[in-house]
Amino acid sequence: MKLHFTLIPLAALVAVACSPTPPSETDPSQIQHQAQPELAKQVPGNNPGPAQPPSQSETARMDSAGPQPSPAAIPQTMHEALPTPVGRALMTKSRAQMGLIAQAPLADAMLRPQENRDNYAKIADNGVQLTRDNPVSTLSVDVDTGSYSIVRRYLNQGQLPPKDAVRAEELINYFDYAYPRPDSREQPLRLTTELAASPWNPQRLLLQVGLQGYLPSQRPAANLVFLIDVSGSMHSADKLPLLVSSFKLLSQQLTEQDRISLVTYAGNAGVVLEPTPGNQRAKIIAALENLQAGGSTHGSAGIHSAYRLAEQGLIKDGINRVILATDGDFNVGTTNHEQLIQLIEQQRAKGISLTTLGFGRGNYNDQLMEQLADKGNGNYGYIDGIQEAQKLLVDELASTLETIAGDVKLQLEFNPARVAEYRLIGYENRLLAREDFNNDKVDAGEVGAGHRVTALYELTLVGSEAAQLDPLRYGQAKVETSSLAKDLGDELAFVKLRYKLPGQEQSSLVSQPVLGQSQSQQPSERLRFAAAVAGFAQLLRGGEHLGSFGYPQLIELANGAKGEDRFGYRAEFIRLLRLAQSLK
Repeated sequence: MKLHFTLIPLAALVAVACSPTPPSETDPSQIQHQAQPELAKQVPGNNPGPAQPPSQSETARMDSAGPQPSPAAIPQTMHEALPTPVGRALMTKSRAQMGLIAQAPLADAMLRPQENRDNYAKIADNGVQLTRDNPVSTLSVDVDTGSYSIVRRYLNQGQLPPKDAVRAEELINYFDYAYPRPDSREQPLRLTTELAASPWNPQRLLLQVGLQGYLPSQRPAANLVFLIDVSGSMHSADKLPLLVSSFKLLSQQLTEQDRISLVTYAGNAGVVLEPTPGNQRAKIIAALENLQAGGSTHGSAGIHSAYRLAEQGLIKDGINRVILATDGDFNVGTTNHEQLIQLIEQQRAKGISLTTLGFGRGNYNDQLMEQLADKGNGNYGYIDGIQEAQKLLVDELASTLETIAGDVKLQLEFNPARVAEYRLIGYENRLLAREDFNNDKVDAGEVGAGHRVTALYELTLVGSEAAQLDPLRYGQAKVETSSLAKDLGDELAFVKLRYKLPGQEQSSLVSQPVLGQSQSQQPSERLRFAAAVAGFAQLLRGGEHLGSFGYPQLIELANGAKGEDRFGYRAEFIRLLRLAQSLK
């Protein structure tokens, strides 16, 4: 046997021996001191620093090690990472008691960055439409907010989000714009419009179309089935431990009239908690605390078990809902997603809806989570910290659980005599055909109790130098503006809304015109802040329609429209703007 030796120059050994030792990548004190003081001031108790990517060898070790418990020194939720007693108190006290709201990233996720195998649907931005060729815009409303939380998660970890993770409508709809409220369940949606100059191009107009849902004084009895992923991919602190803490918050909102079941899936599905009255909190919490991650994901089996329990406990005229909580990593079991979708649609017809809650990063399937919720007449949220759980499962629980209007559609017809071009910001995967608006068989979005929905259109008026599309050479020979359009000269657009009351098959129609004279010379706080959020989403997606309008202008716009910020959501948004500016 031959032995081979490698000669190493003495100079190289000396260089290695004398080089400074780098700090540990996972030393919490190192990461804590990387935070920017100006950002920390925006959110009390929040001092995150950018995550450091692991080396290739570390990534290989993490991938091959399988499910591992989080080290005791690593905080399990974000509040354990806060340096003050406030963080720990928030774990047990509601936001109303503390008078605080500040979203911070999970320390564990910062300390243990994962290889990014997240899955987002490809989205192409809506283009500018020539009104003469295409005067009608039709869409299904969207109350999901998962994209905003995902964007926040990336930024808090020191990364800009992937372009396809940014859905503008979900960022815009994350915020409450204090629209006028409807008065009754019988007319559960109220339309509001506002028109003002576009902040990124004053030669164009920004049209805000807002819907506000009715908020009943009491919530109906709820039959809820928690369907929880306990597979090996859920072991990290920002997944199953955060999930358990989140559902503990929800359990505190339940009453004796509610029924709770708990189903887990990992390899084989199992019923952990049979239908239990909501006031038996100790029993519910004990079942949650006994959950452990391990095994491969078999999501379809769990969904079958969950729906079976939901059917057994069906409450007439009540809330019947399966709440799926997972990282979306359906890697074992039924690979035919069409069969899964078919099951969800069948259960939807029986009155059982589906809400999906996403957790974690690294193998997150955003596309599937959104699709399942859409097909299940439910909503989709992403929980990146305990405060987001508080928002979704406590403060907005009625919106999350109770549907007040179904198959909600918007349609805008623009007057070609006044509006030369228009562009819808967001809703790329919610667009409907023009004929779908009056077809009650076409499924559309649901609106929960107290939910609000916002759609923003950028308009270019006829004769404006800001027009982006050249006129057709033979345009006049092809299309003539009708005399009626000219007679309705002050109408820029006509807004129509369709929705179904719960249990009804026929839709109701609400409509109103948008007049040019309604243009506001001093835009409201709600329009200015919505414009700031829309601008942020567009910048994250490339900003091709914003010209030279950038982060400094967005920060100024958002600061000027922050207004009454009861829970600190808008202050947090401004912090994220500054963070994104530093990362671009």
